[in-house]
Amino acid sequence: MDEISLATQTTFAELLQRCLDAEFDETYSERGRFVRVRSRGKTYWHFRIAENGQRRQIYVGPYADASITDRVQRFGGIKSDFKERQELVRSLVAAGLPSPDRFNGAIAEAVWKAGFFRLRGVLVGTLAFQAYAGPLGIKLRGSPLQTQDINFAQFWGISENIGDEMPPIVDVLRRVDETFEPMPHVSDPFVSTRYRNKQRFVVDMLVPNRGSDDHQARPARMKALGNSGAQPLRHLDYLIHAPERSVLLHKGGIPVTIPRAERYAIHKLIVAVSRDAQAKSAKDILQSATLIEALSARRPNELADAWYKAWSAGPRWREKLEAGSARLPAETRALLADLVADQTPRASRQGKST
Repeated sequence: MDEISLATQTTFAELLQRCLDAEFDETYSERGRFVRVRSRGKTYWHFRIAENGQRRQIYVGPYADASITDRVQRFGGIKSDFKERQELVRSLVAAGLPSPDRFNGAIAEAVWKAGFFRLRGVLVGTLAFQAYAGPLGIKLRGSPLQTQDINFAQFWGISENIGDEMPPIVDVLRRVDETFEPMPHVSDPFVSTRYRNKQRFVVDMLVPNRGSDDHQARPARMKALGNSGAQPLRHLDYLIHAPERSVLLHKGGIPVTIPRAERYAIHKLIVAVSRDAQAKSAKDILQSATLIEALSARRPNELADAWYKAWSAGPRWREKLEAGSARLPAETRALLADLVADQTPRASRQGKST
């Protein structure tokens, strides 16, 4: 496995911290600027931006309004930091870290700016897998990075009780591509959990199913997501429990919330045996194997704990774990087996206490 240099890891850590610290203004683009305009003896803030070759000027508010002026001044600092973060992103990509293609990046950026991650949503799937390169200090290449869909997940309890909400998902997606359309759910034509554009790019909204199997077929209404629908899935609560933060290397960096790498690795073993499509199952195993190899050196205790959390969930989980791990390459399977055996006492105690 190719590792990135210590200097590159340090640069990524700096970018992550700066992205998390930045108070990015969601209303005004980094490409514009604020100006003061005098009118009838008073001063007002306006925002100027060039779009499609034409200059627009947007009214912001009175200069005398301290809250507006403070916001403008802070935005100036954020804009400057944005340019510096762009340079960090470029250097990380040049060092071999993966970056999403422009469309994937634009979707993730729009969802971020709409407040999804602030509302404790989690990016899952292959785009999340790309975001493990920096935190784990490894290079990721090839088919495990390729995707034609993006998946977002949130716990229903969080969505229902957080007391805030973002616009409906379809409205957010149409800011990127107006051809996105909601796809009616098979069990409820008035609720959508999937959105597709003319190029057949798909965005799925997901929610853990911790109830009966009857709930698997019925979409859930997600209050914090503008009352958009989400598809209930088994094992998703395990995946998105206690997630971590990372950055997608797009523009000035997009701070995202992703599953813990060790839970992602184990979860892929579980879902691989439930896939209808052989190609997707093979990609699941390849992603799992990649993370297991990296985590065995960097987070061995956490990986073992993640295995035992899943193992202790019951016989059906154990069957899937055994079937999934049997599909791993022989060396990776042996590595995981040795690690789990070495960590058995510690992981078992933790599993029983939770």
